[in-house]
Amino acid sequence: MPDVRDGLKPVHRRLLYGMKDLGLESNKSYKKSARVVGDVMGKFHPHGDSALYEALVRMAQDFSLRYPLVDGQGNFGSIDGDPAAAMRYTEVKLAKLTSEILEDIEKNTVDFIENYDGSSKEPKVLPSKIPNLLLNGASGIAVGMSTNIPPHNFKELANAIIAQIKNPKITIEKLIEIIPGPDFPTGGIIHGSKEIIKQVYSTGRGIIKLRGKAFIETETNAIVITEIPYQVNKSKLIEKIADLVKDEKIKGISDIRDESNRDGMRIVIDPKRNEDPNVILNNLFSLTPLSTTFGIILLAIDKNKPQLLGLKEINQCFIDHRFEIITKRFLFELSKAKDRLHLLDGFKVALDKLDQTIKIIRSSKEPSDARESLIKKLKISVIQANAILDLRLQRLTGMEQEKIFEERKNLIKRIKEIEKILSSDEEINKIMIDELKELVDLYGDTRRTNIDDRDLGGISVEDLITEEDMTVTLTHEGFIKRTSEKLYKSQKRGGVGRTGATSKNNDFAEHVFVASTHDYVMFFTSSGKCFWRKVHELPESSLTARGRALTNILELSENEKVRSYISLKNFEQDKFLIMTTKSGIIKKTVLEEYSRPRSNGIIAINLKNNDELISVRTSSGDDQILISTHNGQAIRFNEDNVRSVGRNSMGVKGISLKADDYVVSSEVIKDLSSQILTITENGFGKRTEVEKYRLIGRGGKGVTTLKITEKTGSIINAFQVKDGDDIILLSSVGKATRLKSSDISIIGRATQGVRLMKLEEDIKVVAAAKVDEKEDDD
Repeated sequence: MPDVRDGLKPVHRRLLYGMKDLGLESNKSYKKSARVVGDVMGKFHPHGDSALYEALVRMAQDFSLRYPLVDGQGNFGSIDGDPAAAMRYTEVKLAKLTSEILEDIEKNTVDFIENYDGSSKEPKVLPSKIPNLLLNGASGIAVGMSTNIPPHNFKELANAIIAQIKNPKITIEKLIEIIPGPDFPTGGIIHGSKEIIKQVYSTGRGIIKLRGKAFIETETNAIVITEIPYQVNKSKLIEKIADLVKDEKIKGISDIRDESNRDGMRIVIDPKRNEDPNVILNNLFSLTPLSTTFGIILLAIDKNKPQLLGLKEINQCFIDHRFEIITKRFLFELSKAKDRLHLLDGFKVALDKLDQTIKIIRSSKEPSDARESLIKKLKISVIQANAILDLRLQRLTGMEQEKIFEERKNLIKRIKEIEKILSSDEEINKIMIDELKELVDLYGDTRRTNIDDRDLGGISVEDLITEEDMTVTLTHEGFIKRTSEKLYKSQKRGGVGRTGATSKNNDFAEHVFVASTHDYVMFFTSSGKCFWRKVHELPESSLTARGRALTNILELSENEKVRSYISLKNFEQDKFLIMTTKSGIIKKTVLEEYSRPRSNGIIAINLKNNDELISVRTSSGDDQILISTHNGQAIRFNEDNVRSVGRNSMGVKGISLKADDYVVSSEVIKDLSSQILTITENGFGKRTEVEKYRLIGRGGKGVTTLKITEKTGSIINAFQVKDGDDIILLSSVGKATRLKSSDISIIGRATQGVRLMKLEEDIKVVAAAKVDEKEDDD
């Protein structure tokens, strides 16, 4: 555990003191590391030489310490994890900054204790002028405890301590304004709100999120990593990325290169053609150490006990330490000054009575006689008498006498200054502040680690998924899949179609729609419950695959089937859900009420008398509604005829039905210039302008929307389209036809329509859907 005062563990303290003892100052020449290790091991630290050398090496590594304490010459390892050369090959001396840690150690500022064998002395703590504990951080494990202190920026840390000296009651919030967070030697970006930093600096514990720096080159589309998180091994990071590519856990990477040199780090990752580099980068953040966490534990030895301290407490411990060091330094200087003044007072007495002094000395037979005579006749002390006897004759010249008198005068003045300083805490604090400001000018630098106030909370799954359109297919038996929308090829009207899903056990595709991988899909079941999932959470399958059972994706009860769905980007508060049941009941509810479903679903609508939910659409509140029935009736009315109710409500009558009729679709009309595309089970269809359906009141019988004959068959779906829309039709045997809405005739309401899909005998059209304004893939 490090000491809170100088931020050093015993091994580091002994190494630095041992190097000073060897005369390895920053302005002196280097000496072999083996010499330092041997000397420290012999005098102060009787442990293994490898442990000593590893500690020495780390203090010389600019990627391990924010401000290295040892100036190394030779191979001291690399960020790739390469080990340092053997200690017989490397050379060291103290860094310039380290002189500030050891300064004034010879002035009785710290206590010394005997070394392990009592042959010499070593300091218990160093008089450090720099707040080294937070400056360079520390990590260590002891019995039942551990510490992990991150490094910080010198300028910020010194300014925070100065602010705390000036205002001991300063709040953590004010300190965080000066120190926004740690500053790692390898740079990177810290993500998290000020509350996280406040928690760390208040309690001494917390976890911060740390990321490397990367950008995407606009010219090449390549991902370039320029900084990696603290204590992450660069070569192992690259190896991890390569392994993930090999295992196909990260797709879309064609090449990885390490172009790092003396100018800095540069890891280049080339994406494959047409791959989104942002998705690849998010995968790198999610699956590799390019994004990591740093668990902070601010634990250090304070008053011989391990203590968990906050930022303010650590700063105060350093302030108290420096106050004590400065006080002891001035006491030492005062003692030396008074001793010197005592001698100069003796010189003054002797010089004032120079003839008598010379006479006394000449008349004495022995030095001891002269000493006794001087003490008795000049009334001076033994020390003064000895100094007078040791005085060289040249000091008796006029000029030399003036120097003695001037020195005495200045010494008296200096003693008064020191006594004034020692009598005032404010004076000592002022000296402490001046020293810190001077150090900032010498060693202060700019922050390397950026602070991003956004709390990422981990990368969302969407960040790892390329956004693209998917065709989602739901079968009659409750199987679901998503398939790339590009696989469906546009066909002309009347084509025989291509296989879109394989029929199995008389199952067939019943619903099909297009949505982005980042969209939500809300599922509404026959029992009136609501579930939702993201599109990317749905199973992806080939065009001919059946998919996966919905019972494995949604917690459906027995005999419960999905009857309707909607896809949407988000749950907007100003939107509504319009629900229509098989019996013609309609319900309007604010969309936001459905934004927090439980895993086992929530109630979407209360159904009575075995009714079923048929259609769910979103609306703005000012739209129109058109309901179509199985037997060819349709009704159009204003949405404001339907009052918004709560999620658990039942709804009101939307259309009056005959005994053998039921609702097949319900559309929210947002554009009166659009058409209603009506499709029958025998593959016939037509477009009819919306305005052809006269506007009437809610609950009426409606008007004829298509002339039902044996040839056309009953209506399976009716929805609004525009010119150029893509339409997908699915048959009961799983064949799909894709065509343009502009290929379908616009004709009146009471007509049969035209053939849209060729069907063999006993084959029916079971599902139809619109693809929202996509380009043809052909």
